[in-house]
Amino acid sequence: MNTLFLLEQALNGLQFGLMLFLLAAGLTLVFGIMDLINLAHGSLYMLGAYMMVTCFAVTGSFWLALPLALLGTAAVAMLLEVLIVRRLYRRDHLAQVLATFGLILCLNEGVRMLWGPHQLSMEVPAALAGSLPVLPGLSYPAYRLAIIVLGAAVAAGLFWLVNRTRVGMLIRAGASNREMATALGVDIRLLFTLVFGLGAALCALAGAVLGPLLSISVGMGESIIILTFVVVVIGGIGSVRGALVGAILVGMVDTLGRAILPGALRALLRPELADSMAAAAASVSIYVLMALVLVWRPAGLFPGRG
Repeated sequence: MNTLFLLEQALNGLQFGLMLFLLAAGLTLVFGIMDLINLAHGSLYMLGAYMMVTCFAVTGSFWLALPLALLGTAAVAMLLEVLIVRRLYRRDHLAQVLATFGLILCLNEGVRMLWGPHQLSMEVPAALAGSLPVLPGLSYPAYRLAIIVLGAAVAAGLFWLVNRTRVGMLIRAGASNREMATALGVDIRLLFTLVFGLGAALCALAGAVLGPLLSISVGMGESIIILTFVVVVIGGIGSVRGALVGAILVGMVDTLGRAILPGALRALLRPELADSMAAAAASVSIYVLMALVLVWRPAGLFPGRG
């Protein structure tokens, strides 16, 4: 197995990890600040992808459709927070799980009614349709490189927002002691609505930019939400830094496992058996990673440190 192939797969793992970070960052903020287990978080990722398809069809411009899809998804999410989610903050986690599972079903059926049951697809923007030389002998799709740059920029911006701005100070105060923050004049209800909308916008960004690479279908958020919870557990609940590190670890382990294991197992087993076992082993490796991290650090790598 040559070095260029491994470097290409490492870039794929980085791209996948940064997209997982967009989902995990919103989830860890919502859970860390509101103490809310939101199973419907993946449905907002799905909604962002569908809104991106619609906005792109209407405007004809990928770059104009992207912010419109983010704003549309954030607006829907904040409306859901005001009408439904807000009533769950004082409930126990079991009630939150049941209610947000119900939201998954409602959002799936709503998307099916609006867009139909068939899979949708998008084209890569013309400006990013080719490949770029990364190293001598290695070219990499320009669109995937743009996703890596975008994910890194969003991560940097989110760190700045949480740790260097007044809004971030209020977010951290609400996470640490919401009663004291309320006593000091912070509108916690408005803060929670804005944080929920921010988490939804991050989800929508992941769904929108992955639209040209994946099939857009009803229920597409349900498989990704499992990996997102794994990322949050590995990184530490409430930690944006932990979400970034955990997402990149999961992205690398999953991608490199799927790239390396088939060749390794084919030396020992029949090709068809090796391929099926390699796919299963790559999926299991993520949960093995989570178990190892929790044995070493039971609260995750960076529990609640921003």
